[in-house]
Amino acid sequence: MMSFASERTAPPRGSLAGVRVLDLSRVLAGPLCTQMLADHGAQVIKVEPPVGDETRALGPPFDSCGHAAYFTAVNRGKRDIALDLSKAEGQQLLLELLEGVDVIVENFLPGTMARWGLDYDTVLRERYPTLVYCAISGFGADGPLGGLPGYDAVLQAMCGLMSINGDPVSGPTRMGIPIVDHVTGYTALTGILLALVDRARTGKGQKVEATLFDTAMSLLVPHAANWMYSDQTPQLLGSAHPNIAPYDRFACSDGQIFLGILNDRQFRRFCEHVGLATLWCDERFATNAMRLRNRDELRGLIEAATGHHEREALCAELMRVGVPAGAVNSVPQAFEQAHARYRAMRVDKDEYHGIGVPTRLSRTPGDATGLPPGYGEHTEQILLEAGLSVDRIEQLRQKGVLPQHIRA
Repeated sequence: MMSFASERTAPPRGSLAGVRVLDLSRVLAGPLCTQMLADHGAQVIKVEPPVGDETRALGPPFDSCGHAAYFTAVNRGKRDIALDLSKAEGQQLLLELLEGVDVIVENFLPGTMARWGLDYDTVLRERYPTLVYCAISGFGADGPLGGLPGYDAVLQAMCGLMSINGDPVSGPTRMGIPIVDHVTGYTALTGILLALVDRARTGKGQKVEATLFDTAMSLLVPHAANWMYSDQTPQLLGSAHPNIAPYDRFACSDGQIFLGILNDRQFRRFCEHVGLATLWCDERFATNAMRLRNRDELRGLIEAATGHHEREALCAELMRVGVPAGAVNSVPQAFEQAHARYRAMRVDKDEYHGIGVPTRLSRTPGDATGLPPGYGEHTEQILLEAGLSVDRIEQLRQKGVLPQHIRA
């Protein structure tokens, strides 16, 4: 029997050309991880359940094919098969599809794969010893919270991220992006690549685990270390930094900028440029520690100076003299930046629009132009490549193993 990576698939491209991936994940962390694998050349098959990936319905907006924009953001470059793994025939078919596969990614509740007879430790590891198996979950399989579902915003609250995001007026605030899901996708990607490197040396696959809980806890830099060494609970600082000043938003005549002044040299240059030449030698602000102690007074003096400047011009001038500064942009303004266009961080292909590839390799740079798949779009193609006959495919359809439409 042939695997889905037959000669009829697209020609290899990218640093992961030839790596074959089955993506059983849904929503964000898993699909983002496998999209990044696809961007760099892996052949990714997205396996969707009868109800489909929830993000297909998380709109508006929707594209012309009816995909929610959310779905298109993390599923480009994949082929798609719809498969009911709750049925014995579906479980057997997945085992057949795993022939020749390098990586499988799933984010079911812990125990789900075992209930289907597809557990890594007792079934898949022995049958496919070179397989890299990546399990993404909220909390892992065991421990006080083991097996419970995980959601980005809930993890932001539980793991202290909200407690350091916001200001005294707003109170603890969810970050405006699903940061825990997003970084968990990168954590899973890193684990998969590490396992593939190890496999190249040893010939053996292994299980990779990424949890939203561990990821959320790992994001508490430097706040956790500050607390561990000082026993002082981190507080809400708005956009300010607990260890650096001035490191915050400041008003200009036409909007806001962010100053990221890290050392005394940069502070001196900033003061000289905005007409505060005597400020850098004032003992209240002479060192970072003193600037932190007098943060509020310093802020007033800085805004009195920056308020006379237009933000784009001031930021350009400050960056030229070595002072980190940037305009506080909206999402459209961010993508309208000349440098965003130069770095190809917006992708437009036919009716697809997405974010470009953030990791650049000089010889194998990757490709972000693969389109997101329709539900079950490639089911027959994939199964024919895997060696199934037309008659068997039709029989599986009749039994409901291969859904053709998303079930309500």
